[in-house]
Amino acid sequence: MTWELRTAVLGPSAYPAVGILQSAVPPSGRWRRRSRGIIGSVILSGSEHHQGAPGMEQHPRDGIPVGISACLMGEEVRYNGGHKRSRYCLQVLAECFRFEPFCPELEAGLGVPREPIRLVGRLGETPRARGTVTTERDVTDELEAVGRTFVDAHRHLRGFILMKGSPSCGLERVKVYHENGMPSHADSGVFVRTLRRHFPELPLEEEARMNDPVLRENFITRIYAMDDWKRHVEPSPSHHALLQFHSRQKFLLMAHEVEAYRELGRYLAEAHRVPVEDAMAHYLGRFMAALSRPATRKTHTNALMHVMGYLKQALDGETRRDLLAAVEEYRTEQVPLAVPMRLLNHYLRRHGSEYIRRQSYLDPHPYELGLRNAI
Repeated sequence: MTWELRTAVLGPSAYPAVGILQSAVPPSGRWRRRSRGIIGSVILSGSEHHQGAPGMEQHPRDGIPVGISACLMGEEVRYNGGHKRSRYCLQVLAECFRFEPFCPELEAGLGVPREPIRLVGRLGETPRARGTVTTERDVTDELEAVGRTFVDAHRHLRGFILMKGSPSCGLERVKVYHENGMPSHADSGVFVRTLRRHFPELPLEEEARMNDPVLRENFITRIYAMDDWKRHVEPSPSHHALLQFHSRQKFLLMAHEVEAYRELGRYLAEAHRVPVEDAMAHYLGRFMAALSRPATRKTHTNALMHVMGYLKQALDGETRRDLLAAVEEYRTEQVPLAVPMRLLNHYLRRHGSEYIRRQSYLDPHPYELGLRNAI
């Protein structure tokens, strides 16, 4: 049987994710090599979308709450009164997320415009945020206090998008200077360090780093996993809710870190012996840490093969060979992940058990974003 799988090279008006598919896919035709009668491309039809996992249920109309550096929203809050408006965040991700802008420097009372600050310190020490002109001015404590207050009031967030290079909001590779003004090394911004200390499970990413398709897909996957937790586990804590969450996240976890998949499975087997709050805190911390490691073609291939195991009794030999060929083409970088995933979803809808069809790994984020077309 031959299935027509439509190409991912679509016009910019086809999806809300304006423009990203143009950079996410190769020139037309590259992914159209036939394999046993199946065109190696990707179905993006809404009618073919898998809708089994609770994590992919309809969200509130105003979207998933995600924090963002205010300057990325176009707010003129930078030290010079400018902004760093992100078209990708505002024109693409705003279709899915409800952004909550925040500027720690403005909240700390530094004003606009203001004297720029920078990180100062020695290698191996925690750097301080100090003025570039009034070098004796140290605003580290103010920024840390703002960060703690922010965390207390924003536990509902599913992620935070940060401004690159900022001494407050930079995720990594923020320049740290010697006392004499010479560059020393790199670190994270003060606000980010506070988020990591008091809200370590919160997914963080810099807007600029989302130009990398692997990092982009990983970050948005983590946001939707956190949203699943916030909607289905946190409101009514119980060992049962925790087990149900793990049950539908198993293959996503496997694709990111096999050892975490095994470790958390063993932990949950005994989790009923500890208070549910402790079990949830331990599980979520380890789970989100595992998901922060981007999956690779090797780890995705391993997860795909495990998913295929749930179809081996239902499919004939030729169809199984077609699926194996698609997975192999993905492993050898001939096609994107969307190709074998689409084929698997097609057959799982018809032959898969409820357990396997509810796996978040099959559709961890909205298909309109086209994230798996580029990895």
